[in-house]
Amino acid sequence: MHSFGVLVLAAAASASLEAKVLDPEQSSGAVSASSQDSGTSGHDYVNYTPQNATSGFCCEVLEVAGLGDRMLYPGQQVYNERVQSYWSEVAQLNSTCIIQPHGPNEVAKIVTTLAQANSTYPCKFAVRSGGHITWAGGSNIEDGVVVDLGFLNSTVYHAENSTAAVGPGARWASVYNTLDAQNIAVGGGRAGTVGVGGLLLGGGNSFYAGRKGMACDNVANFQVVLSSGDIIDANNKTHPDLFKALKGGNNNFGIVTRFDLLAFEATQLWGGAVVYPNDTTPAQLKALKNFGDKIESDPYGSAIGIWQYTSQTDATIILNAYDYTKAEVAPAAYDEFLAIPGNISSSMRLTNMSSLTEELEQPAGYRDEFITLTFKNDIRMFEKAIELHNHYVEIIKASEATGNWTLQDMFQPLPTLFAKHSVEKGGNMMGLDRFNETLVLWQTYLAWQESSQDELFESFGDSFIKDLKEYAVSIGADNPFVYLDYAYKTQDPLASYGKKNYEHIKAMAEKYDPLRVFQTMVPGGFKISKAGPPVDDEEGQR
Repeated sequence: MHSFGVLVLAAAASASLEAKVLDPEQSSGAVSASSQDSGTSGHDYVNYTPQNATSGFCCEVLEVAGLGDRMLYPGQQVYNERVQSYWSEVAQLNSTCIIQPHGPNEVAKIVTTLAQANSTYPCKFAVRSGGHITWAGGSNIEDGVVVDLGFLNSTVYHAENSTAAVGPGARWASVYNTLDAQNIAVGGGRAGTVGVGGLLLGGGNSFYAGRKGMACDNVANFQVVLSSGDIIDANNKTHPDLFKALKGGNNNFGIVTRFDLLAFEATQLWGGAVVYPNDTTPAQLKALKNFGDKIESDPYGSAIGIWQYTSQTDATIILNAYDYTKAEVAPAAYDEFLAIPGNISSSMRLTNMSSLTEELEQPAGYRDEFITLTFKNDIRMFEKAIELHNHYVEIIKASEATGNWTLQDMFQPLPTLFAKHSVEKGGNMMGLDRFNETLVLWQTYLAWQESSQDELFESFGDSFIKDLKEYAVSIGADNPFVYLDYAYKTQDPLASYGKKNYEHIKAMAEKYDPLRVFQTMVPGGFKISKAGPPVDDEEGQR
């Protein structure tokens, strides 16, 4: 749930080192690309002698290119604020510099400048949207440049074609706040602090998935900056091959600088969170399994079951998030859940998206790991996952773990209905249309405080998923799909999409990025050049 000849430096560029660059998290609105973008001119660095023959050179050439007033450096207050705004402390790396473009032309200038300079010295860079990825280097970089898209954060509704133009640096909370005021909705993220860019390029689950498909299926157009510096639109008429590849294909092709999302009239939703004691687990698991079996009969409903242990309380609680995308209180789809007695608290109410997305937040300020698995909607898998949850709670308690820590396991139905909507809208890269039965999207989440314990907690996550996957295989309930937005760095979501989609992503990366900038210069994300071999398209269909 986290990203990037002139012979001497011009005096103006040097002076700009001291310029204060606003923190996009604190800005009152988006910057207009047309009024603030500074153009796309290139430079010849053949005879340029860098002052710092390391990654500092890459920051220098960006200044030479006239982008000095967009740059932040270690020691500056705003630089520190941007580093600290990465959601997970694991991802809070100190890059050589941060550059904050204000529009697509500046993004193009950054990419072409770094690509050309890379022939002189390696110019690695990271691309950051919301900064919600949990692993170090996912959308940050220690020895290189971070392209921080935080100023590309506008949300503009266009009534003439029923789309909302959204910048990749926006967070879903700001998107919904803007659209709720206009009684407009889009199928997007379910946690307010998650960034738009990362979620949509990874597929994106949504409260509206039962009616609209995955979040990426609701993109009508991508504005993309290619490694050549060209700024193109990818949609079902223009570059349709790239359009499809971007739906789940991650950052293998270019930098998306605008998403045009299909919008529709908003209604109130019935939703919230209900907390139960752990001793209701048998009834909860049965209800979750049955909900998944029946969801296609009522596509307005979604349910997320969360088992959460925290060391502060030394107890596991169950938190169920119910969200019904119609203004109807306690619809029949939730009867089995609501019949479970003894809840500790409930926030169920009629409300809007802005309010609901506040409730699915995880607290910042921890070191975090997400890791995921998909399996059949088999009650034995639910039971085994909770058995392992309890087992690993005890394992961690008996280890040298110190400070506050959390182990959380989450279950979400993944019915075939989601993929049917995807196919109707032209398809995506995720490959869920290969499967003919309801699946379950499972995630385990670990949070801890001490950097010295990173390897310890990562080993717990690795062992947990290994044990659960082995059990799934043993009972024939396994499935190869790996959801990219929940995947950890050790996983291979692109290979899990199946051979056909894997090959399409590979072909599109070669076609639209022949310079291999996004394969070799941008190490973060999931790279098609490092993925594979792909799973067979028939795998998981038994």
